[in-house]
Amino acid sequence: MAEAIALIDCNDFYVSCERVFAPRLLGRPVVVLSNNDGCVISRSEEAKRLGIGMGAPYFKSRRVIEEHGVAVCSSNYELYGDMSRRVMCALREFAPEVDVYSIDEAFIRLGGRGGRGLEEQGLEIRKKVRAWTGIPVSVGIAPTKTLAKLAARHTRTETKSSGVLDLTGADVQEAVLGATEVREVWGVGPSHASLLNEAGISTARELRDADVRWVRRRLSVVAARIVEELRGVQCLPFEECPRARRSVTCSRSFGELTGSLEDLRDAVALYAERAAERLRRAGCAASVVTVFVLTDRHAAAPQYGNSATYELASPTDTTGELAWWAQRGLTQIYRRGYLYKKAGVILGGLRPAGALSMRTHGDEQFERARRAMRAVDALNRRHGRDTVRCGLPRAPDGRWPTKLLLRSPRYTTRLDEVLRV
Repeated sequence: MAEAIALIDCNDFYVSCERVFAPRLLGRPVVVLSNNDGCVISRSEEAKRLGIGMGAPYFKSRRVIEEHGVAVCSSNYELYGDMSRRVMCALREFAPEVDVYSIDEAFIRLGGRGGRGLEEQGLEIRKKVRAWTGIPVSVGIAPTKTLAKLAARHTRTETKSSGVLDLTGADVQEAVLGATEVREVWGVGPSHASLLNEAGISTARELRDADVRWVRRRLSVVAARIVEELRGVQCLPFEECPRARRSVTCSRSFGELTGSLEDLRDAVALYAERAAERLRRAGCAASVVTVFVLTDRHAAAPQYGNSATYELASPTDTTGELAWWAQRGLTQIYRRGYLYKKAGVILGGLRPAGALSMRTHGDEQFERARRAMRAVDALNRRHGRDTVRCGLPRAPDGRWPTKLLLRSPRYTTRLDEVLRV
């Protein structure tokens, strides 16, 4: 049996995570909201049938939600991240190489295992992932990643689907590609879809049969690779190792608008601390620090947004140094008279922290700070986040922290929030 690529896609992932620990939500329309309970970022199939759109503002959907008794949950990213890790660990029971594409998707290689067919293997993956984690998944099987994405998508649109689709056969490929609009092909954006439609290419099958040279000339090299992938030629590499980070970002919309520089300082301090934690967890150091602020673009009030970027002479992974640069940038871009909705810190120019060069001045002080950071990280891992902080206070009145009024407990990562039966 020829080797194939399978895409495992968690169905309505955020909603599915909520349902694992709250069976009362099964069969009910459910939506999960973004930071500050602003927009819909995940919907159950029942909610989709009510016409609630992806990314729709919560206040615009409130009438439909209340009228149909839709269950509403605030985002619980700590829970979702841990459930994703569990799903990926389960997939490694079926294949040693797992190419994690996103929090709810991963590619694995399938082949002849015990004489079982590809569809049978896909059904076993569905069954065991559901039994081990509670998360329902769709499995698309094909010769290439692009075709596997189409297969997984098709299982979600077919009402009588088993949740597994094998696209390794030519006849099945013809039918599915002919029934798929070109804008639904992985990697084809709206602008490219419009150009293709103008050229008379409206389905994935027509794109597959297009002249590759024309596609490369009119669109891009990436689009030409998509055509080859639709023809069954593997052009996208299978990456078992995670892609190297290019930047680390921590940003949030505030619970309430604020014009206070002190509130913004507190927010930026926390975001710099969180970004530095992620940086050290990835074993990286940053040589570029960017801080930005934004007003509420939906408000009738005056609008303002700005950012400041600093290139550091020596890369660092210490919270104090990164926060100092972020605060300096905030002071530079802050303007009175505006109500701010969002701020953030971006750490760029990443490189391995183990290869940091010696500093001309203050090298001993820098090494002491790095040892202190390692100790802080170890204590927080052992006793919980924020057990030890770097002297950066939170805002006392809670004006800028994210609103999570409807968040479920973090069942799998917090001992004091473990499910009680």
